[in-house]
Amino acid sequence: MTNIHATALVDPSAKLGANVEIGPFCVIGPDVELGEGTIVHSHVVITGRTTLGAECKVFPFACLGKAPQDIKFHDEPSTITIGAKTIIREHVTINPGTERGHMATKVGSGCFLMIGSHIAHDCEVGNNVTLVNAATLAGHVSVGDGAILGGLSAVHQFVRIGAYAFIGGMSGIGADVIPFGMAIGNRANLCGLNIIGLKRKGFPREQIHELRQAYRMLFSNEGTLMERLEDVESMFGANPLAREVIDFMKTESERSFCVPNNVATPNR
Repeated sequence: MTNIHATALVDPSAKLGANVEIGPFCVIGPDVELGEGTIVHSHVVITGRTTLGAECKVFPFACLGKAPQDIKFHDEPSTITIGAKTIIREHVTINPGTERGHMATKVGSGCFLMIGSHIAHDCEVGNNVTLVNAATLAGHVSVGDGAILGGLSAVHQFVRIGAYAFIGGMSGIGADVIPFGMAIGNRANLCGLNIIGLKRKGFPREQIHELRQAYRMLFSNEGTLMERLEDVESMFGANPLAREVIDFMKTESERSFCVPNNVATPNR
């Protein structure tokens, strides 16, 4: 039930689901698993312990599973897992995890990884995430569901990008970006909430309105950021959107927070 071009090199040990298509001059390694209905176009390399879910599409010159760009890597048996219906465009690179991280790199379902985007070792990318052309994630980055990273943006190692956040093109992200936040610049500052994205996802208008109030309180100039976070939790903790921001900011992180220009960068 598979359709493999005569010029493709597919290891006999690779696990291929029903109706998989593999185009010309592809190389598929022995520990690779391709889900049902996945299409791999020409000149693709998939190697290592790499698993793709059902109905993924991989375009020419993508390279998945090669050793990470980490000089401490020594061929440990780490993995890449990619969810169903994720689209991986030309020249995308995804590296497996490392012993110093989670031993795994994970990409969710329904993601759209545009030309030249890069996901480094030990990253955790949620569902329905978009990486626009040449967006790059350094090692150990986490990206929440529905986030959009603009073209040529770069995310520092260990940074967290919250769910439904929007990163402007050509931005350098060196600090955690809250869920639903918008960040732009080098180094990036928070510049508001991703209101358009929230509306497109169908979140209730009342919840969005309260989230805006919570945002204004959180990034005012009264007291410390953690004191303001406590006030936001007491007033808006029942709002599911505000709750996601609160929980994100209360989670331990390696990095500081991305904040607006008028707010001092907080220490943890």
